[in-house]
Amino acid sequence: MTIGIMEVVLVNAKGLRNTELFGGGIDPYVLLQYKSQERKSNVIRGEGGSPVWNETFKFRVEYPGGDDQYKLILSVMDKDTFSADDFLGQAIIYLEDLLALGVEKGSAELHPSKYKLVSCDQSYCGEIQVGVTFTPKVQEEAYEEEEFGGWKESEY
Repeated sequence: MTIGIMEVVLVNAKGLRNTELFGGGIDPYVLLQYKSQERKSNVIRGEGGSPVWNETFKFRVEYPGGDDQYKLILSVMDKDTFSADDFLGQAIIYLEDLLALGVEKGSAELHPSKYKLVSCDQSYCGEIQVGVTFTPKVQEEAYEEEEFGGWKESEY
């Protein structure tokens, strides 16, 4: 099994629908989920349906490992102050080929590309631009402690 770091660059989104009832604009953010790890982008205010994030997130990856569910789930949400946040759309990026290539070549990259966002009823509701890089660790480094998002995780 190879352990490495997956770096996700969240660039922007376009064509997001306004879900506000009273004419206010949407304040989108993205929940990024890979297996049990979840990250949250900044909330973008005042850019409506075309937010720009330019944020980078890191995930710990084991390949091959466990359940063989190598997918990055991107859920675009609208931040609401007085009610539950609204779901705007979701994109799924399948990563098994990228991870396998990264293990074989020492690293692999999906340059920032556009992915379609779909709503709960599977209809098109915009697009999101994301890039992904996977870099396996050198075997000796794999057992050192690593810090992610304020939490320490280790193999032991």
